[in-house]
Amino acid sequence: MISSKKYRLLKIGLGMALVIIFNSCNSAKSVIESGEVSDKLSTKQIIRQHQKNDAAFDTMQARVRIDLINGEKEQGYTFGYRMEKNKVIWLNAPLGLARMMITPERVKFYNKSDNTYFDGDYALLSDFVGFDLDFFKVQNILLGQAIYDLKSQPHVVTTNDSSYVLAPEDQNVLLELFYLINPSHFKMNSLQLAQQAKRRILQVDYASYQEVDKQILPKNIEIIAVEDADQVIIRMEFKSVSLNESVRFPFNIPSGYKEIVID
Repeated sequence: MISSKKYRLLKIGLGMALVIIFNSCNSAKSVIESGEVSDKLSTKQIIRQHQKNDAAFDTMQARVRIDLINGEKEQGYTFGYRMEKNKVIWLNAPLGLARMMITPERVKFYNKSDNTYFDGDYALLSDFVGFDLDFFKVQNILLGQAIYDLKSQPHVVTTNDSSYVLAPEDQNVLLELFYLINPSHFKMNSLQLAQQAKRRILQVDYASYQEVDKQILPKNIEIIAVEDADQVIIRMEFKSVSLNESVRFPFNIPSGYKEIVID
């Protein structure tokens, strides 16, 4: 049985997999946003542009600074990050002290500081943010893309000063969903999910984007997860991004480690 303290630490560690965004290497360029919101674009045109600008690559690797703020406590970490699109997302702490790998089927994590490991499904990641997640939702959050299929149901669009506000035409009373789409590159400015009955909010804000090898990727991001009076803020800064290089995803749970079991 896992202690409440270790459970909180595990949730923080697994939550880092939600926030691996891509910053610039020397060849990366900041995206200059000069577009303006227009009331002449239809909902279908906005959706088409958003889907068209989904980043196209096979592999990615980077280093990322992640700052976690939980109440008055703040901690910062630097991780190695690798992704094979649609297959694997991998995180490695300095000196290999902790490592995580998620695939469409599994979430795996081990921690050398206390000789423990976790090997299970997405329930823990979902619990961390308060909303159901799977591999492709996590990946889309990392790439600044909508987490649900925008063609699966009708959507409506309104505007504010800086974004197209896209929402399901028949908004679910149990789960309110809004995508704020940037008028320059049609990636997300913000993802907003709310379960008012459970007092849960997840907001993902994309402060800026960058261009790497002609692909537009998030550069800075802030995730705010709220449940009742509890709030966790995660801020990221990503460095040394490269695309389509040969990468490996080593992951072997050391022998003798104790499995973390979540009831």
